Order: sequence, then C-alpha cells, then structure tokens
Amino acid sequence: MSAEDLDNYETDAELALYREYRDVIKLFTYVVETERRFYLANKVDFNVRSAGQDVYFDVQLTDAWVWDVYRPSRFVTNVRIVTFKDVNVEEVQKTDIDIPDDIS
Repeated sequence: MSAEDLDNYETDAELALYREYRDVIKLFTYVVETERRFYLANKVDFNVRSAGQDVYFDVQLTDAWVWDVYRPSRFVTNVRIVTFKDVNVEEVQKTDIDIPDDIS
C-alpha cells in the first residue's frame, strides 16, 4: 500500500464518519467533548469527585454515539468517562442543527 493509498483511505474514512455524524446528530440531546473523544448522548450524568487534593470528573453517558474513525461500532449503550481533564457538555439545540447535505 502506497502513502497515497493510505491517505485516500484515511480521507474516505473521515468523510464517512462526518456523514454518519450528520445523519445521527438529530437523534441525540447532548454533545460531550473530552480531551480524547467526542460523544453524542441522550442522557448525561455528570459528577465531580475528589481523591485527596485532586478533583476529577466522573461522567456516565447513556444511549451514546462515539466520534472515532477506527471504531467498528460507534453506537454504545453506556459510556463511563473518568478524567482529570476538562469535560464540556452542551445540550443540542435542535433548531441550530443545519448541516449541509451536499457534501459527497
């Protein structure tokens, strides 16, 4: 496999992932972003925990979709995120979703 073939494969995979995202975002209520992943979910349980002097986030997602180009199945029933890094949770405004369909 040449470098060009690999680049084309990665580009096609990323485009397919974007198309899937465009199709499924309307099914979800929340967008959750961490340093490592991007999720869509219908239920988010967000808890701040402490371990001695440190504070960390324990986030439970239910009925989720994971933005990961190499994951064979992106739909997940339950996800648990435990991190010391920032976590951003936003409610999707259904009227704000305007993703162009003409990307092919």
